[in-house]
Amino acid sequence: MSARDLLIEIGTEELPPKALNKLSDAFASGIEAGLKEAAIKFNKINAYASPRRLAVIIDLLEESQEDRDIEKLGPAVKAAYDKDGNATKAAQGFARGCGVEVADLATVVTDKGERLVFRIEETGKATTELIPDIVIRALDKLPVPKRMRWGDSEAEFVRPVHWIVMLFGDDVIDAEILGIKTGRESRGHRFHHPEIINLQTPDDYIARLKSPGFVIVDRDERLSCVRQLAESAAVKLGGKALIDEDLLQEVSALVEWPVAVSGNFDKEFLDVPSESLISSMQDHQKYFPVVDAKDNLLPHFITISNIESKDQEKVKEGNERVIRPRLGDAKFFWEQDSKKKLEDHIGSLDKVVFQNKLGSVGDKSRRIASIAESIAKELNENTEYAKRAGLLSKCDLMTEMVCEFSDLQGVMGRYYAINDGEPSEVADALDEQYMPRFAGDKLPVGKTGQIVSLADKLDTLLGIFAIGQKPTGEKDPFALRRAALGALRILIECELDLDLNVLLGYAAKAYAGQVDGEKVIDSVISFMLERLKVYYTSQNITLDVYDAVMALKPARPMDFDKRMRAVNAFRKLDEAESLAAANKRIGNILKKIETRMPDVIDKKLLQEAAEKNLNDQLQKISVKVIPKLDAGDYSEALKQLAALRDSVDAFFDQVMVMVDDDALKNNRIALLNQLHGLFIKVADLSRLQS
Repeated sequence: MSARDLLIEIGTEELPPKALNKLSDAFASGIEAGLKEAAIKFNKINAYASPRRLAVIIDLLEESQEDRDIEKLGPAVKAAYDKDGNATKAAQGFARGCGVEVADLATVVTDKGERLVFRIEETGKATTELIPDIVIRALDKLPVPKRMRWGDSEAEFVRPVHWIVMLFGDDVIDAEILGIKTGRESRGHRFHHPEIINLQTPDDYIARLKSPGFVIVDRDERLSCVRQLAESAAVKLGGKALIDEDLLQEVSALVEWPVAVSGNFDKEFLDVPSESLISSMQDHQKYFPVVDAKDNLLPHFITISNIESKDQEKVKEGNERVIRPRLGDAKFFWEQDSKKKLEDHIGSLDKVVFQNKLGSVGDKSRRIASIAESIAKELNENTEYAKRAGLLSKCDLMTEMVCEFSDLQGVMGRYYAINDGEPSEVADALDEQYMPRFAGDKLPVGKTGQIVSLADKLDTLLGIFAIGQKPTGEKDPFALRRAALGALRILIECELDLDLNVLLGYAAKAYAGQVDGEKVIDSVISFMLERLKVYYTSQNITLDVYDAVMALKPARPMDFDKRMRAVNAFRKLDEAESLAAANKRIGNILKKIETRMPDVIDKKLLQEAAEKNLNDQLQKISVKVIPKLDAGDYSEALKQLAALRDSVDAFFDQVMVMVDDDALKNNRIALLNQLHGLFIKVADLSRLQS
């Protein structure tokens, strides 16, 4: 069957930059789903997008569906005809639904007996007939929260649509979509080439849009171009561009023909904390800041323009004029905020609600201080620092700077604390309390920062669970999943050997008289440990290893981690598969014991050579293994236990456990119970998959 490339382009007003990639991917996915549903074969779908267009090119799309045989099963023959051989209503209804007479139906023998069947060969439809509807459905399914209308049209879309290209090979697929007739006429850059660009085939698209159109339609190419332009401009300024990946994506979605423009600002602004200047440049102006080799901010910026101006100096001056008042605001906020001490804001926090049932942000700060103090005692760290940092932890939320730049919470708290003369450990903790801010983010370095971060996360987790608002489905308004994983990462990666029962007990105590936190401690621990499933699978540790350890539900995350590493190493040993199977077999035997579990071995009752040998090996190894287990050296313990494989295999090959003689049976069960008891001190190895 012959095939051609298909180009579909939806030309619009400027699309929302933060949503552009999502819209483009969704459009391509919708087209792909429609083609697969229609059973039209193709080679590949390529997605393209710029501020004024969504497009796809489908490589080698077949010109029609394949012919196919359709077979529809009807009612059983017994139900299709009455005793006189006349068609029943069931048969008549089935025939009517198929558009034929009962006499045109055949019969077929199935697993459920003989049934009526309708067979027909359906001729495949032409691709040109099917594409318009596929496109319409793909556009209807785009993730657009609010659609708009334009002119006197009834059509609705995320932005007004001005042209639609639908080119199959060198032929236009005639259709009307969103009130626009399809054609082969695209448009170039709004200013550099607003004229029509006639496309002869889809192969013309990328090259013709670039020249003469001044449009880079390939998203990756445009993003790479923006990055390269920013980096090159920064080098000319004697520094390097500070490129935030989210900002890079957004800027790339704002321009069709990127042009770098460098600018400068007064050095006096560098007296202001650089983070506030950077935030102002990135969030408000979509500029790339410039830093030196030591990452110190330089008085320069780079903006990406959408036009090649004939007078670049004027463009530069215009951007410099715009940035001055923005940086001036940051300077003003810094100077005003610095006139008050952080602790002066504590009273104001009592007027800000954290959660209706959990009190104010001031209440939360005092709880964090209490929990942090208890954790510091547990770790033998500075309790005064922990308590002070907890109390000041949310004070910067009341400053002008953080009200303007919310992403600077914690960052500005650190600056203001330093300005107030607070100990550096306390000041650093005000920033570190929010770490990790996102998946894979760095963790607090200072002990006080680790403690306060833990206290904050545990307070939120326990409080929200206590009022019955734990996450359901995808909804997690208090970001409890992130808080749980963040707390676990701190405990494991910062090597804080603490028990979640104890930690959440401190949080429950801080909530005393407000909510009953004690009743949900077990639920919170289960919720937190469940997060470790993702944590370890992201490290290529399989789920069965997690299941084996989770069966014991160790409440000390560091201990959980040791067990995970040990079992993961064990499952790579040659002995692992055999011993895992043996553990499963032992577990099944022990489950059948309804009386008190035998645990004392009587050597006199050991009859078979295999059971005697297993007992001898078990007693020898136990002497070495038990101290290892008590010390938490699970890896070494499992290595030594692996030496039992041959004895265990021989036992199950040669010894019958469930014999009629109760004394003999119970003695053998005691032997297996002792063996199982050693392995289960690490994990439930029966859960390991072969």
